[in-house]
Amino acid sequence: MKISTKGRYALRLMLDLAVNYTGEYISIKTIAARQGISEKYLEQIIAQLNRAGYVKSVRGAQGGYMLSKDPSEYTVGMILRLLEGSLAPVNCLEENNCERISRCVTMEVWEKIQRAIDEVVDNISLADLVARYHEKAEPIYII
Repeated sequence: MKISTKGRYALRLMLDLAVNYTGEYISIKTIAARQGISEKYLEQIIAQLNRAGYVKSVRGAQGGYMLSKDPSEYTVGMILRLLEGSLAPVNCLEENNCERISRCVTMEVWEKIQRAIDEVVDNISLADLVARYHEKAEPIYII
C-alpha cells in the first residue's frame, strides 16, 4: 500500500482547515498558497471531501470551506480511505476469492500488516495532528 499524492494532500488540506479554524470559511486559494499545492488539484480533493460531508462550503466573495465537525471526530484513516479507497497492502485481503486462501501462509502476514496499518490510521485524529502541529511550531519570541 502506498498513499497517493491525493491522499497526502487531502490530509494536509483537512489539517490546514483545522489549524486555521477561526469560525470563518477559508478559500481554496488561501489553502493552496499556504500548502504550496495547485488550486485546481485542491478543488478536486475538496469536492470529494464536501460530498462526503467532511467539510461545508459557502460560495461567494467571503466563501470557502470549513470542517463540518470537530477535528477530534476525524481520523487519518477516515480521510485516507475516502480518497484512497482500501488501505489493504494486497488485493487478496479485499477479494476473498483466492483458491489458495485456506492454505495460504502469507495471508497471515498480510492480515497482520493490515491490522497494524488500521491501528495507526484509526487512532490518530485530526485533533491529534493539530496538537502535534502546535508542538512543532516555532516559538515566537517577544523582546
